[in-house]
Amino acid sequence: MKMIISLLLTFSSLFAAKGDFPSLKKEIASGNFTVASKMIDSLIATHSLNVSEVNDLKFEKDKMQRIKLDFKKTAQDVLSYVKKYYPKADEKMLAKWEKDYSLESMTIDGQKRYFNRAASNLFLINKEAKRKKEKVDGNDDTLKDFLKVHVPQVVKDSKASSLRIVDPVKMKITYTISVKPNVVPDGETVRCWLPYPREGHARQSDIRLLSVNDDNYIIADNSNFQRTLYMEKEAVKDKPTVFKMELSYTSSSEWFNIDPKKVKSYDKSSELYTTYTSESAPHIVFSDNIKKLSKKIVGNETNPYLKARLIYKWINDNIPWAGAREYSTLDNIPEYALKNHHGDCGIKTLLFMTLARYNGIPAKWQSGWMMHPVEVNLHDWCEAYFEGYGWVPVDQSFGIQNNPDNDVKYFYTNGMDSYRYIVNDDFSKPLSPKKEFPRSETVDFQRGEVEWQGGNLYFDKWNYDMEIKYNDETVQK
Repeated sequence: MKMIISLLLTFSSLFAAKGDFPSLKKEIASGNFTVASKMIDSLIATHSLNVSEVNDLKFEKDKMQRIKLDFKKTAQDVLSYVKKYYPKADEKMLAKWEKDYSLESMTIDGQKRYFNRAASNLFLINKEAKRKKEKVDGNDDTLKDFLKVHVPQVVKDSKASSLRIVDPVKMKITYTISVKPNVVPDGETVRCWLPYPREGHARQSDIRLLSVNDDNYIIADNSNFQRTLYMEKEAVKDKPTVFKMELSYTSSSEWFNIDPKKVKSYDKSSELYTTYTSESAPHIVFSDNIKKLSKKIVGNETNPYLKARLIYKWINDNIPWAGAREYSTLDNIPEYALKNHHGDCGIKTLLFMTLARYNGIPAKWQSGWMMHPVEVNLHDWCEAYFEGYGWVPVDQSFGIQNNPDNDVKYFYTNGMDSYRYIVNDDFSKPLSPKKEFPRSETVDFQRGEVEWQGGNLYFDKWNYDMEIKYNDETVQK
């Protein structure tokens, strides 16, 4: 009886908070997910909450489940991986790495759980561990080796031709989403949004849809900043529900030969400037941490391009790339990067954008896929606006290149290689047609989205596949 009274008092205090639910937030922050989920169910069932409050509570419950899927590894799992490089590793060593943020863990319902990629991330984040792994495994990096040849060639071709757009590559892609059998009941309609390329970019041209595995589909207008090809199919018992499109396009490199002295002053009253130097909560926020870091990085520099380069270099040197949690589970992505001292492409990009905007440099999101023959993957980058040059591509996670030529070294502060698939020109924008349930990816849109009348289908319910042909030759699947 004492426990029941306690729970009722807790629920009453939550309701009295008129949607803020501080007690619930405390349980979630403490990792007491089972208790928090029961509190949410009770709140929804027994109180007259408005639609927005109910949806927010349901999504908090959904987020906890997503976090559980991201944190499934035990200490033993991590040690099994680590002992290849540290044969005497034990839980005391794990605790040391957790303390310096090299190893990501969380206590969920009283049990220590590690991020699924925590063990491999350790050897990307921790410098000493990285050296240890390289000593055992060697230091092969096929993408870096590829870029060592490609990037200097882009700079050379651009200078020789006096053109920004060079080195076009024709690609043909087949993109497939397969919903697992019996995830959706037989006969029910499955709704799917596939990632479709944006038009209007000089470095992405000649887009042609070749085939779709259904006659009824909708291509979102290019005014949608996160562009889709939408289809519906009926689920069939014991069979996957497959959505497939085939298209071709040409992707080119773009390099701006920027002279900082020729960068002009901004028109601070323009719509472009006010839009792309503003905050965009929850992920682009000029927090005290951002302001303090900005002062440290930028100092007294006033030239916009040189400020951007200083920001780029600081992130390159201080925020190593590592596999990331699902963005929908992170409250503020740049703050996560600053706290944990690492991030993947999107996390590093949003940190760059936030610092750039705070310093009066217009910056906007761009993302889709990286399509290099040696590595194909989801990828995020951005564009920064420099008066006198226009929108300039910036890829923070590709970093400073190991080359004595400064034009090559800093290529990704003002250039882009030939192997991209641009789907998005902003983040957290609505899909078309409108999605009824919360998205699996609330920030980005690269893999796609799937739902049915019973709710959203999260990433564990379906698979995706990208097959690419370069000049009619299949290289990656």
